[in-house]
Amino acid sequence: MPRITHARAYLVDLEVETVRTDAVQSFLKQETIFVELKTDDGLTGLGYSYTIGTGGAAVLSMLREHLVPRLVGMDAANVEQIWMDLFASTRATTTGAITSLALAAVDTAVWDLKSKRAAAPLWQVAGGFRQDVPLYDTEGGWLHLSTEELVSSAKASQAAGWPGLKVKIGKPHVSEDVERLRAVRDAVGPRMDIMVDANQSMTGPEAIRRARALEPLDIFWIEEPMPADDVSGHVRLAEATSIPVAVGESMYSVAQFREYLQRGAAGIVQVDVARIGGITPWLKVAHLAEAFNVAVCPHFLMELHVSLLAAIPNGRYVEHIPQLRAITKSEMTIADGRALAPNTPGLGIDWDMDAIDKRVVA
Repeated sequence: MPRITHARAYLVDLEVETVRTDAVQSFLKQETIFVELKTDDGLTGLGYSYTIGTGGAAVLSMLREHLVPRLVGMDAANVEQIWMDLFASTRATTTGAITSLALAAVDTAVWDLKSKRAAAPLWQVAGGFRQDVPLYDTEGGWLHLSTEELVSSAKASQAAGWPGLKVKIGKPHVSEDVERLRAVRDAVGPRMDIMVDANQSMTGPEAIRRARALEPLDIFWIEEPMPADDVSGHVRLAEATSIPVAVGESMYSVAQFREYLQRGAAGIVQVDVARIGGITPWLKVAHLAEAFNVAVCPHFLMELHVSLLAAIPNGRYVEHIPQLRAITKSEMTIADGRALAPNTPGLGIDWDMDAIDKRVVA
């Protein structure tokens, strides 16, 4: 029984690697919340979570004041027990973003320990389906970019062998979105997957209108067209368009995914390991999606999601948005448009602890 002897939480600010804009916001910075666990058998696990610009201090407060003190003395091998004990201790705030983000920082640290103790990489410990997964690019598709810049980035991604790319939508008039995407489709031809992302910016009728306008361009999915709590709106959209509807980055419980899947409102599941509460519930959502014959294409956190997607049979795409290079010693391996899950035991992220320490703000 490897007992937890030390638990620490802290907050690190990461600068944005490139200008990123969508229909509702700009990516200002990444507030990264770390949890460090040590056990009496000599292992150290490092887990993390994040927010985009705001809320990091609230997550850290939840960890320091409520969750971290419970960890010392727990059996680190009992992953489900730890997660459920912490979840049950936060009944007054569940289900919600702050609690889920805090749980994720702990849970990823526990899985880091689990994988290191097994002396096996996370992609095998979590399931072990395959080691490499397809990659799609988001960095060349931001809303502020001109049509010419979108086309140039799309051609570069295609030349690199990447099978897919994503373009943000939500311009003031539907004709602008159509014009930009038609230029990209003409540039890359019919064989490259093009995804679009509206970032919850539309009403139900507008989402249907724009989806129908985009159908002739063979769009691979339309992502977060409406607010995530509008399940019925997503049901109507899924019934009205041939484009698969992608949701999940703004959902914080397994039950939310269950409702979307049961009602046929999710054609692609984009579960985010930080926002769902860690690897433990992430795998439950992935297996739930498999039961509904739905593919998983997780949101953000590519350095961690590459291993989780490689663990499951219904993983379809990893999203390429590099954001940890300032605090890691090496990068995710990419070859022929595919991301390779690391073989090192643990989460597989090559942390630069000196760089992390220099960026601690709380």
